[in-house]
Amino acid sequence: MNEPNKNADILPSRREFMRRSSILLASGAVAGSVAGQVDIARAAHAFGSDSIKVGLIGCGGRGTGAAVQALNTTGGEVKLVAMADAFADRIGSAIRSIKGEHPDKFDVPKERQFSGFDAYQQLLQTDIDLVLLATPPGFRPLHFEAAIKAGKNVFMEKPVAVDAPGVRRVLAATEEAKQKNLAVAVGLQRRHEVAYREIIGKLQEGAIGRILLTRAYWNGAGVWVNPRQANQTELEYQMRNWYYFNWLCGDHIDEQHIHNIDVINWLMNAYPTEANGMGGRQVRTAVEYGEIYDHHFVEFTYGDGSKMFSQCRHIENCWNSVSEHAHGTEGEADISGGKIYDPKGKLVWKTDGKRNGHQEEHHDLFADLRRGVIPNEGEYGAKSTMTSILGRMATYSGKRVTWDEAIKSELKLADVDAMHAMSDAAPLTPDAEGRYAIAMPGKTAAL
Repeated sequence: MNEPNKNADILPSRREFMRRSSILLASGAVAGSVAGQVDIARAAHAFGSDSIKVGLIGCGGRGTGAAVQALNTTGGEVKLVAMADAFADRIGSAIRSIKGEHPDKFDVPKERQFSGFDAYQQLLQTDIDLVLLATPPGFRPLHFEAAIKAGKNVFMEKPVAVDAPGVRRVLAATEEAKQKNLAVAVGLQRRHEVAYREIIGKLQEGAIGRILLTRAYWNGAGVWVNPRQANQTELEYQMRNWYYFNWLCGDHIDEQHIHNIDVINWLMNAYPTEANGMGGRQVRTAVEYGEIYDHHFVEFTYGDGSKMFSQCRHIENCWNSVSEHAHGTEGEADISGGKIYDPKGKLVWKTDGKRNGHQEEHHDLFADLRRGVIPNEGEYGAKSTMTSILGRMATYSGKRVTWDEAIKSELKLADVDAMHAMSDAAPLTPDAEGRYAIAMPGKTAAL
């Protein structure tokens, strides 16, 4: 685990680094920046104990939480200096929460509070060092690509896309980030929890032999609903109630269940080669639930022939579980519980590790930046997102879908780049009763 940098006071400050780099550039000792790459004086340095300026794009609950967690980090000063959201009222509510936690680390005057569809562009023109991307995931590929082009280090929430074209866009920007020496962190926080790291390490070392079967669950009662308000345009309504529209959310198999799916991909050090599944909309059928399913079951197959059984559900008064499990030739493991059992069911190992992943992922990122380490989590973030999308393709269509077919799909759920105002046409149009078309297995195309 990365620890807060105890030697931060002996590292050169960013301002001193910039001063030295400017002298070198002026004397011709360092070549100018290569086309398409960020200037070396901006990216290739350790922040040391110097201040890291943070911008926030997406000021809802998760964005507010991520900002507070970034400001919680130690080893040097961190300040929130710019905020952006499609809705101005979201900025106001986030300010109250963040200032309540960190009044001394909040420096966002009115001129650095941006709202509207171009708010992200205005924020990326400010002198921030790192941007937190926490809008609904349908906008993630656009915002991530723009942040990397602007030369900003990035923390982005999961999932990182809602369709295959978006995943490919994120993978391309991830490669650009590597070329520019920019950090990319993804909010799959289980990978930063000591408890998960310990048990995944044990299992990868063979603690239960060869893994034959894994199980992953996100079964719960569901999440919030934002009812339609008077005078809302259709586009505003869908964006306010974003969890229930695939062009914004990707369905809950993508938005929530990705956490559990990613743990299994991490364990297997691979991604599924194919998927088949079933799902539907049995209980949460009212108009406010948009177009998403209320349950999915997917059988994923990996290249070694092992299977992952994946369940996610949004239905009240049912069996709930948010967990991951593995079964091998020499035992089994409750991964989320941090327990390993022998073939007779006897507990043989248990972790005592910490589980505060939401905070630890920020501690790790900022500690890395201060010591000059440049993490890049973009590839596994994109490919675990693609695994979730692959599962949705299988449940919506009722077909067996291969990874190669899915990743090449040209099915684009919305053109968010072309959105400029809430009066623009929404990607989906309801019928006269306010209902949206629902995917029908056997009829809906997978790709």
